[in-house]
Amino acid sequence: MKLATLCYVRKGGRTLMIHRVKKENDIHEGKWNGLGGKLEPGEMPEECAVREVKEESGLDVKDPVLKGILTFPEFANGEDWYVFVYVFNGCRGEIRESSEGVLEWIENDRLLDLNLWEGDRIFLPLLDEPGVFSGKFHYVDGRLMDYHLVRHTE
Repeated sequence: MKLATLCYVRKGGRTLMIHRVKKENDIHEGKWNGLGGKLEPGEMPEECAVREVKEESGLDVKDPVLKGILTFPEFANGEDWYVFVYVFNGCRGEIRESSEGVLEWIENDRLLDLNLWEGDRIFLPLLDEPGVFSGKFHYVDGRLMDYHLVRHTE
């Protein structure tokens, strides 16, 4: 089982995305993703989110807003992934080059036009909705086979 974060840094009606085109043997090759990565031992998901954004982009962020928790059964190498989804509203600093892909600010209304994982198209609109969501997305050979999504609103 892997624990990870997926982070969407937003500023001025745009979201920072990474086009995964640099890393060899990347399961995400060619896809556009938010930033993020695996939790380190003893690390809170919020700490991981802040660290990963800094490591991948050079940007300083604070006050992560938890938007969702995603489950990906047997997503890579037969392992289940559990992913905490965060939004950061604003950032400081300058973007630096990433070893994993090309970083680009994308207009929020164009996000669904990108080459995304099929499940991302389902949960990305919920980033702008109140509350938190939970979802399970089952992929086989890179194709979404089924999913279940629950929204928790007050």
